[in-house]
Amino acid sequence: MNITNAEYKQLADRLAPKSNTPLNCLKAFAIGGGICLLGQALKNLYLSLGTGEDPAVLLSSVSLIFLSALLTGLGLYDDVAKHGGAGTLVPITGFANSVAAPAVEFRTEGWVTGMAVKMFTIAGPVIVYGTLAAVLYGLVYWLAF
Repeated sequence: MNITNAEYKQLADRLAPKSNTPLNCLKAFAIGGGICLLGQALKNLYLSLGTGEDPAVLLSSVSLIFLSALLTGLGLYDDVAKHGGAGTLVPITGFANSVAAPAVEFRTEGWVTGMAVKMFTIAGPVIVYGTLAAVLYGLVYWLAF
């Protein structure tokens, strides 16, 4: 079947799902803001329990990571992401989801060859390049000062 580029574009435009961009932006803002609001509420909770500022920040981050991984394992994070779109990519929860999702998907292949390997498929490069960037920044800072 030979079709021209113009015919292909018309076909693709006709078959592509229609998107309501303003509504999607609003939902992403609401879901992402809700995740950030939850993080702030957790921090305030930990502060009210008598932890210091730094431990409260650490505990709220760990709590968000745990909740994101738990919801991913229960299959609920995808439901939230279906409605929240980019709002669920708030860095800490989105990263936890990107680590947990492949691990859940490939758990039937075993602990090492399935879950452990797939868990770091996405996270591995981020961790490596993040660590390398931190080391290089540290060296530049050390040499400059």
